[in-house]
Parts: sequence; C-alpha cells; structure tokens
Amino acid sequence: MDFLFHKKTLNCCGKLVDISVPKVMGILNLTPDSFFDGGKYLSETEILKQVSKMISQGATFIDIGAMSSRPGAEFVSQNEELSRLEMALKIIRKEFSEILISIDTFRSEIAKICVENFGAALINDISAGQWDAKMFETVANLQVPYVAMHIKGTPSTMQQNVDYQDFIKEIILYFAEIIEKSKLFGINDLILDVGFGFAKTLEQNYILLKNLDRFQYLGFPLLVGVSRKSMIYKLLGVSPSESLNGTTAINLLSLLRGAKILRVHDVKEAVETIKIFEKYQQIE
Repeated sequence: MDFLFHKKTLNCCGKLVDISVPKVMGILNLTPDSFFDGGKYLSETEILKQVSKMISQGATFIDIGAMSSRPGAEFVSQNEELSRLEMALKIIRKEFSEILISIDTFRSEIAKICVENFGAALINDISAGQWDAKMFETVANLQVPYVAMHIKGTPSTMQQNVDYQDFIKEIILYFAEIIEKSKLFGINDLILDVGFGFAKTLEQNYILLKNLDRFQYLGFPLLVGVSRKSMIYKLLGVSPSESLNGTTAINLLSLLRGAKILRVHDVKEAVETIKIFEKYQQIE
C-alpha cells in the first residue's frame, strides 16, 4: 500500500532525509523513572557512550526526552525538563555536531530553545499540541518536522481514558483535525504517531497494529514506537528487559503496514529489521 504514501523526504534544518526507505530513531531518556531505561543515562560518560553506540548502529535520529511518559507518570517542571535537556545537548553537540536530534517535549518554549540554541532538527510531541496552545505556531516558525501523537488525557490519567465509540475512526478523526491545524499554521513536515500504549488497552494496541495501514490514507509518514512496551511484555509474560524479540516482531509488522520511522531503544536490531523488510519488498 506504499502507493498511498506520497511524501518521500523530511526537511531537517536544511538536510533532506529520504524516508522512502524507513529510518530508525534511537531513544535517549534523561529521566530517572522511565519504564525501561530510567536512570541509565544521567552522566556525561553514559550519555556519550549511548549516543555513539546508536549512531554507529545506524540511527538517523536521536530522540531525547527529559520527562517520563510512562503510565502514571507526573509532569516535571519546565525548568527541570530544560535543565536536563541543556546538560545533555551541550555534551552531545561537542562530540556529534551533525547528528539529527529530535526533542521529545510538549512544551513550545523548550522546543524553541532546543532548536535555536542546540540545532535540534525535529520536535516529538506526545500531546500533539493539546497541552501547549503555542506549539503549532512555534513549530511552524521553527520550520522543523513535527511528530504528533494520539493520546487521551495525560500520562497520569490516560489508562482511565480507554473507552471509544469507534476506536480506529476516532483516532483517524483526531489526526484529521491535527492535519488541518498543521496546514493552517504552515507546518511543512508532519509525522503521525498512533500512540501505542497511550490511552489504549492491550487488546486495543493490537487492533491498532492490525489497522495501521488505514492511517496511510491520511497521506503523512507514520512513526511507530512500541519498543519494549507493556503491550509486548504483558502479553508474553516477561519483563521489559526480555521484550526485544517481541519488539522486533511488531516493528516488522508495522513496516509491512506502512511505518516510516521506528522509535526504539535497540537500534541495531531495528536497522536489521528494516534491511530484511527492504529485501522482502524488492522481491517480485
């Protein structure tokens, strides 16, 4: 169903990224409480080692977040979020001046600072502008790609917001509104994230996976972030640390249904998955 997808490149601060071949976004969490790797990357040595590893394994983007969005997580203050990000960005930019950095934030002021002061190339907003009325205007002015995710409620309340009249239709309509808003503000590169694990039951996550190709009709690239999430480890009866195999399986299914960016903790495995997918697609 790739014929439904028209946009082949993202303009990341003047660098065109070809997404006709899917790309990998490596996760760098600067939080003490993220569900899988909380507290791992808080020192200069740990940060540089992990970023270097992800780059060498083939990550196109490094997605940096300073506030956990795991179920039940509370918001940290803007000052705390910015302090964590600035510390890491100063370190990373000294060593890796060319890497494309994505900032995982819902705050427009943080997005602005990270793009203007540290050359961040993409904004990844789990709220799709719901929690900061200035986000769309800010991203449009910055002229960077914008990942807009589906969520109902906040991380602390989202798992109480899993009732839908028509599950897939409601998410499609949610994105239709986001698309219109992005056009109104002049955002050139919009990326859609259906939000696996956010305001969705385990069963709903797999319904979403089964119907992922329907979102291609919206005409925008899809980002999928399922890495080591509970939809995997709860189904398999394992821990997040034992969920890499399940993550790889779902990443492949997502690619077959149109995903263009895989957001992952494990870059090497995701890059290998894309290589196998690409070879499979080439066979007549």
